[in-house]
Amino acid sequence: MISDESVAAAVDAALTAIAAAEDSTALKAARGAHVGEASVLSRLNATLRDVAKDQKAAAGKLMGQARARVAQALAERESEIVAHEEEVRLEAEFVDVTALPTRARAGARHPLSLLQERIADIFVGMGWEVAEGPELESEWFNFDALNFAPDHPARAMQDTFFIDPVESHLLLRTHTSPVQVRSLLSRELPVYVIAPGRVYRTDELDATHTPVFMQVEGIAIDKGLTMAHLRGTLEHFARAMFGEGAKIRLRPNYFPFTEPSAEMDVWQPNAKGGARWVEWGGCGMVNPNVLLSAGIDPEEYQGFAFGMGIERTLQFRNDLNDMRDMVEGDIRFSQQFGMVV
Repeated sequence: MISDESVAAAVDAALTAIAAAEDSTALKAARGAHVGEASVLSRLNATLRDVAKDQKAAAGKLMGQARARVAQALAERESEIVAHEEEVRLEAEFVDVTALPTRARAGARHPLSLLQERIADIFVGMGWEVAEGPELESEWFNFDALNFAPDHPARAMQDTFFIDPVESHLLLRTHTSPVQVRSLLSRELPVYVIAPGRVYRTDELDATHTPVFMQVEGIAIDKGLTMAHLRGTLEHFARAMFGEGAKIRLRPNYFPFTEPSAEMDVWQPNAKGGARWVEWGGCGMVNPNVLLSAGIDPEEYQGFAFGMGIERTLQFRNDLNDMRDMVEGDIRFSQQFGMVV
């Protein structure tokens, strides 16, 4: 029932809730709780019909004053909240028209792409062709046609990314040598081809390894080719990459697709720890079994092949120590090379 105490208690509760509201949402909730139809004030106001006639005027005046106090408090608090929220919004949208604008900086092509084009230009200048092939490759092109035995370690899951299901015999190529085989199958002899491109191996990313890297491989098939032609080609390539004073050496090694095979080193005067020979790639005379896989008579035609990593070439050429800088996508790394390497 309406009384001074019940009305005062309802007003105090409403004023406390209104003062505690921090934003428009909280104030709306306070309005509904203390002024809405289910509020204490509304229920008290509804009991006016039951008040005796001689007391109805006083009760009506008491309720009117109470509701007016609450309505005024709501209006004042709403004005404060709206002003504060407007101030916050304007501050968030503030634009300093006197500040210098942020201008987009011109980027630069990645040095690996530039170096790949430079390599292609060198060999095109010698009369070679540039060939491309799929990165998702058949196991036959990647291993069998290149004289890899069925139990060769390079075929293992630890070295190669095979594609499910394994029965499909598809994989991410581990070298660009499959492009050489495809070139032998699709071109008339003689063939002089380089195959630059991306390859995949299950290596951890560190300063000297990456699971995805660039390679360039070359193959020459003609009558009468020898190791002397191979060495002359590689020496010319090394001088074009590292300067006229560049030197290479060949050390005997083994590769399934070449026989004889050699490891190729290049003299690196700026190598970490002092000037020394560093491994650059592999090479050798094409194995007769590879020629037979492509339908070529090894008694009539001979050839040589070679391959090296473009990342390693960039490291030697520009004295870089960490291969991770090449793959992390920091534009500052590319910008230091400008538009040429």
